[in-house]
Amino acid sequence: MISEKITHLGWFYGSSFTATLTRKPLVPALKTTVKLKNPRRTQILYLCCRTMPNTNGPTLSSASRQPVMVKENIDLTDKEKQIFDHLRHVLCHFNLETKLRVAGGWVRDKLLGKECYDIDIAIDNMLGREFCEKVNEFLVSKGEQTQGIGVIQNNPDQSKHLETARMRLFDVWIDFVNLRSEDYCENSRIPTMQFGTAEQDAYRRDLTINSLFYNINTCSVEDLTGRGLDDLKSGKIVTPLPPKETFLDDPLRVLRSIRFTARFEFEMVEELKLAAADNDVKSAICDKISRERVGHEVDLMVGGNQPAKAMAYITKLGLFWVVFTPPENSNPFISNEHDRVCVGSMDLAWRLMHETRCSEIFNDEQRRLYLYASLFLPFRKTVYLDNKKKIVPIVNYIIRNSLKLKASDADDVMRLHVVAEKISSLIPFMLSSDDTQTGEIGWETEVIDVDVSLKLRILLGLVVREIKDLWRAALMLSTLLYNNGSSGEVIERDLEKRKQVFRVVEEEILKLGLDKVWEMKPLTNGKEIMRVLELEKGGPVVSEWQRKLIQWQLAYPSGSVEECIDWMTQLKRAKT
Repeated sequence: MISEKITHLGWFYGSSFTATLTRKPLVPALKTTVKLKNPRRTQILYLCCRTMPNTNGPTLSSASRQPVMVKENIDLTDKEKQIFDHLRHVLCHFNLETKLRVAGGWVRDKLLGKECYDIDIAIDNMLGREFCEKVNEFLVSKGEQTQGIGVIQNNPDQSKHLETARMRLFDVWIDFVNLRSEDYCENSRIPTMQFGTAEQDAYRRDLTINSLFYNINTCSVEDLTGRGLDDLKSGKIVTPLPPKETFLDDPLRVLRSIRFTARFEFEMVEELKLAAADNDVKSAICDKISRERVGHEVDLMVGGNQPAKAMAYITKLGLFWVVFTPPENSNPFISNEHDRVCVGSMDLAWRLMHETRCSEIFNDEQRRLYLYASLFLPFRKTVYLDNKKKIVPIVNYIIRNSLKLKASDADDVMRLHVVAEKISSLIPFMLSSDDTQTGEIGWETEVIDVDVSLKLRILLGLVVREIKDLWRAALMLSTLLYNNGSSGEVIERDLEKRKQVFRVVEEEILKLGLDKVWEMKPLTNGKEIMRVLELEKGGPVVSEWQRKLIQWQLAYPSGSVEECIDWMTQLKRAKT
């Protein structure tokens, strides 16, 4: 049990919060004397580790790398057999000499023993739309229902250089596109497209491991670059053509290379690393790739199985500020070394998420927002002046301008930062074993006058209501901010202690029944408040009373409507 003695409540307009808590010491090593008024106002950037962790961190090479287990043949599922048999029947029915090949990621994943439901079929002598029409003609000849054909027009700005036809076969969406060769013009990532051979198509792809084909006609794997299978087995990330030429032709391939390196924990060959870090390639990323495409690739990395490693590769190749471009007039100044601070923050947050098993609790969107928030946590108080001379957080700029992600993503990440700060300021009072420990907190809110034993429930309830179902994410971030020492660094060896802090606060929130407190409905509405207060119209006064009533409900979760109104009436009389 927590016993509290609160003499002044802080986080409220100019007042301060002084608390004395009694608790059996749960995390003695983190015990500290707390003076928390604006507790981290001067620690703007260094609230996470200054350098990336030296242990368990990602590296770009590995001398002791074990061979990758690659299957000799592709094992088809029953559904895949149905689809491919059907396509072969179409070829036979029309006596077509067309060669059908499954291309890219499906072949790679099947050889690695992974299931893949993204089937892209390359056609050697006709457009995808034309072949889909043949499929429908075949269905008509068999008296079967035809399928709709969706045509995705080429869109160079979205890296879609050729028309793609899409059709549903046996409840699976299949993409059809012709084999092609590409010629790129200077200062443009938009190629001149033409029909090509399977070999030309293989060499125009980003990586050798993505250049493999599965020939549906012959039921065999084709390695037309001559090294796709070897590179897959040895776990190497290699481009079919010289890497600098490949990257200058399409700079997006740099980010794809990083993503696949992290995803499969493969090794970039040295020539590719040098090309990715080349200044000409960096300039091409800025000049030739839309920010939407950059953001999409980053989103795939963050949503992948090794997001921290992907960010570490970006940093080690000198691409962090190319990808996460900040505004020029940031305050305080951001140095080049801060990329490592951000990546270290995400790395620690990633490991903490798994240590606390929140990786099993979070849905995909919660996990995604948590990781973005951890990456940009060191910048949560860094701002800039926009074109209208308005002070704006740079986190907002990076997410909305540099990555072109949703405005709601920026809002959610910044909310996580704000709530993490608030929870961090509460942690000392929940961990304290010192009856005389005091501290001041800088929230700007007021807490109603109730018994001191109910104060913590109100304060925790307010922050959980503010962040809703992201409260565990905010709590984990708060442990990264808590007890960072004079420099504000997050010390890696404290991971276990931070896990304990998380558990203590999580258990307190669950014990107090606050884990879904945002679903709590107000006991009274605005009209009832106006009736009790004898007001003729609403306005700020009603809003203020609604806020107080929510706090009363947090203090007395079993309270009735009558008790709530009685409390409000007594408070009104006392003020009168």
